[in-house]
Amino acid sequence: MKAYEIREKTLEDVKDDLSAAEENLRTIRFQLVTSQLDNVTLLTKAKREVARLKTIIKEHELGIFKLGELKLTAEEPVLRGNIDMKGEEDEK
Repeated sequence: MKAYEIREKTLEDVKDDLSAAEENLRTIRFQLVTSQLDNVTLLTKAKREVARLKTIIKEHELGIFKLGELKLTAEEPVLRGNIDMKGEEDEK
């Protein structure tokens, strides 16, 4: 799931997604240890999903982004200060 899709959800929904992602990570780690995991890249993807969700929750707590308030698409730049997420400076 993309970060802008997660930011459209409420905090409770994101926390539910986080607990599901952590459970998925535990399952994948267990499968890895017991040699039942065929695709080891699933471990990396699961770790990144957990990290992405934790980062977005932390951004919400710090007030950087508020969950559920923004309705963005992938094409719309997200502004932070005077530099947008595409790396271009705003003209003021």
